[in-house]
Amino acid sequence: MLKPKKNEVRKPTKTLSGITPVAVMLPPRKCEHGDCLYCPSLNVPQSYTPKSPVVMRAKELNYDAYKQVKARINAFKAMHHPTEKIELIIMGGTFLEYPEKFQSEFIKGCYDAMNQKTSKNLKQAQKLNEKAEHRCVALCVETRPDVCSKHIDKMREFGVTRVELGVQIIDDKIYKKIQRGHTVKDVINATKNLKNAGFKIGYHIMPGLPGSNFKKDLRLFKKLFSDERFKPDQLKLYPCQVIPSSGLEEVYWKGGYKPYTKKETEHILIEMLKVVPRYCRVMRVMREIPPEYIVAGIINIDLRKDIEAEFRKKNSKLKEIRYREIGFALRRKEVNLDLDLKITKYKSSGGKEYFLEIVNKNDILFGLLRLRLFDNFAIIREIHVYGQALKLGEKGKTSQHRGLGKWLMEEAEKIVKKNKVKKLSVISGVGVREYYKKLGYKLDKTYMVKKF
Repeated sequence: MLKPKKNEVRKPTKTLSGITPVAVMLPPRKCEHGDCLYCPSLNVPQSYTPKSPVVMRAKELNYDAYKQVKARINAFKAMHHPTEKIELIIMGGTFLEYPEKFQSEFIKGCYDAMNQKTSKNLKQAQKLNEKAEHRCVALCVETRPDVCSKHIDKMREFGVTRVELGVQIIDDKIYKKIQRGHTVKDVINATKNLKNAGFKIGYHIMPGLPGSNFKKDLRLFKKLFSDERFKPDQLKLYPCQVIPSSGLEEVYWKGGYKPYTKKETEHILIEMLKVVPRYCRVMRVMREIPPEYIVAGIINIDLRKDIEAEFRKKNSKLKEIRYREIGFALRRKEVNLDLDLKITKYKSSGGKEYFLEIVNKNDILFGLLRLRLFDNFAIIREIHVYGQALKLGEKGKTSQHRGLGKWLMEEAEKIVKKNKVKKLSVISGVGVREYYKKLGYKLDKTYMVKKF
């Protein structure tokens, strides 16, 4: 990589959402339920390929958590990105099925790398991280719907704030066909349990699976947001592809499966994006699989860019979060800084959700907060201010570090008091605890809490 010029931020979109994402990969390990039909077995982490960038980086470092985090932070520094607010993302399979000792040591290694110091134990590492140079403001793990509910306390001990579930499609017949090993009921239960514990929830959705079709894909996708038992906060849309050494490859060569064409994939993705409500963020469209590892199916990794360009060309409005973010909007034009608060209420998994947004008159999104009320209990599941990530203490001009987070917190507290709830909890990344302390919150077990 050529050295960036002075003040040049290389690959600026990496931190346009206000945080610096650091992805680490788990070592290869077979899933306990077996192999899903579409999943390859290539002696690398489950569902990945040997030439996936994150796998290549991790393999070179022997999948060592400390070394991976340190290397990613150094890479971001070299590209002139701020590295004070880290979102740690643990990839590569069902993390919660690895041996317990390995889980703790892996997480501790990540915190040690951010702290630039090796601690005696995980608790000490987390305490150090509260005031470290590189603070863990969010921590995400990928897992299965049938695994996560029994590990909620453990995830909170690790500092996890976001969980990505491999949902793929909400259809038990297709689950059986693709050897998924869990049920729709597992998805429903996991979603409710995770929300009640304050986690932000992402679903991985896979259109074009064997046994499905365009009509069914779209109908079930719409159900994700019409049925209150689902309603995820985030999505990753991964159209089904045929990968070497997967069970699906054999089915494909025998003529038993045909993936969507490029035109069909574009069509289904466009229709799905139109459905996504304003409280949901589409994190990614298409998996980063090198073309040489695709036997059949679409190979365009950057398909989202083309689809969104077409939406903007037609002046079509998408409601989903990423499309409306201030950071991406500023790259295209000047943005009006006259801001208002918008609140969307919806029922979800037996509770009431309040989705607070700070937006301008063009519906450009500057910041958001997710507040959940259930059984006389209130919890903030996410607070996020968008825009180009800044260093701690650096003054912002558009969104970051302008008091928008405090504004959102004050409004959430008003809603809680109005509902006569006496306590508000926040699921906080370890590195954000100091921020909440300044707002009058205290650490209670693994949550930041304020009583009224």
